[in-house]
Amino acid sequence: MVDKNKNLKSAKLISAKEIISKYNISYQTVNHYTDFGLLPMVEKKGNIRFYDNSLVRSRLSQIIKLASEGYSLRLIRRKLVGI
Repeated sequence: MVDKNKNLKSAKLISAKEIISKYNISYQTVNHYTDFGLLPMVEKKGNIRFYDNSLVRSRLSQIIKLASEGYSLRLIRRKLVGI
């Protein structure tokens, strides 16, 4: 168990709960972005989902920018993920 916690910290992962407080978005938004493929989960430990912190930061800023330009989430996903 100790090794896994070290791996989580060394990989600079962020939990969904931390995303909510750090980026001021709702839990439902994090779930939606995860289910939609915009925020890929790196690891799940029990009920706690972990994401790559730098990817979350860049993706959320890109999502906000593209949404403000009028892009739908489907088009944003296509631009960012290629799906």
